[in-house]
Amino acid sequence: MKTALFCAALLCGGVAFAAEPGAKSPAKGAAAKPAAAAPSSANAAAEQAEADALFAKKSYPEALAKYTKLANAGNVMAQQHLGEMYFYGEAGSVDMDKAAQWFQKAAAKGNAVAIASLELMKQREARRADLDYWIAKYDGSDLRTNDYRCPAPRFPAMSKVNEEIDYYSGKMKDWEACHNRWVKQLNASLPLTKRIPEDITKLMTKDETEKANAHLKEVGDRLAEDTKVAGRLVIADFDAWRAGTEAYVKEHNEMVKNAPPRDDGK
Repeated sequence: MKTALFCAALLCGGVAFAAEPGAKSPAKGAAAKPAAAAPSSANAAAEQAEADALFAKKSYPEALAKYTKLANAGNVMAQQHLGEMYFYGEAGSVDMDKAAQWFQKAAAKGNAVAIASLELMKQREARRADLDYWIAKYDGSDLRTNDYRCPAPRFPAMSKVNEEIDYYSGKMKDWEACHNRWVKQLNASLPLTKRIPEDITKLMTKDETEKANAHLKEVGDRLAEDTKVAGRLVIADFDAWRAGTEAYVKEHNEMVKNAPPRDDGK
């Protein structure tokens, strides 16, 4: 089951359940004993073991039916497991309302996992906007700070004077340096799932994690493709300018070379 996950979420979330000042500590061993089914019910223990085995084999519908029977009879571990199954979607689909209902029943009997799970659900509700942002709304715009914004230079059909040739050659070098910085930045940022804050990652369900992974891969692929297309366009414009300029310079130099000697009047 997901006991370890919920306990980890409880610790990382900084939640503590200390005794109130002056309160008496429970008897040794009492807290560790879950409010399981009635002590005299050997059948209930056997049914829970069977339900656990079915869950381990991923026979979720059958496990759900047995856990539900036990939970309705008051079995606290079955209530915890039902909450987990609805939380993770193993009960057929994710159902946070039902998950909360079963966690509340188990928490009322002191189940630590259920208590931690309810706290986790409260955190999820408080961070809902952040979860939605990474699951569906992130667009990568935060990657492109001023250092990585590279306006595409515009080139004329050709340049005829050295000053203009030097100017556009310099513009191309500046763009190339910026473009290469951006490519390095983008490659270092991929996969974009690395950018999800750790505290948000811990709050995601399996389904939400899968959706976030798919969305961020799509964003990363789009950024990479846009970068390639933009680079090809600039290079194509530059090559056209350079070819036109070189053709003009060659023609101009040939004209100068073949021009008749200047008549100086002598």
